[in-house]
Amino acid sequence: MITLDQALDTVSQLPAEQREMLEQILHRRRIEEQRRELAQNARESIQAFHDGQGRPQSAEAVIAELRASLQSPAAE
Repeated sequence: MITLDQALDTVSQLPAEQREMLEQILHRRRIEEQRRELAQNARESIQAFHDGQGRPQSAEAVIAELRASLQSPAAE
């Protein structure tokens, strides 16, 4: 396995056009990875709902919980 420093050194040797293409490829792959994670979370949430594991909450409580999770360091 190569280290991050080795990968960066290798990438820095590429022509600028290829470095930009690599950046775009990595960005698209990260987006697809996030979509897969989101879809998996949605499937798990739907299954939990069907299994009766959810609890009733007001919209205000859900929004407050979401805001708190966005402000916590774990969200980064």
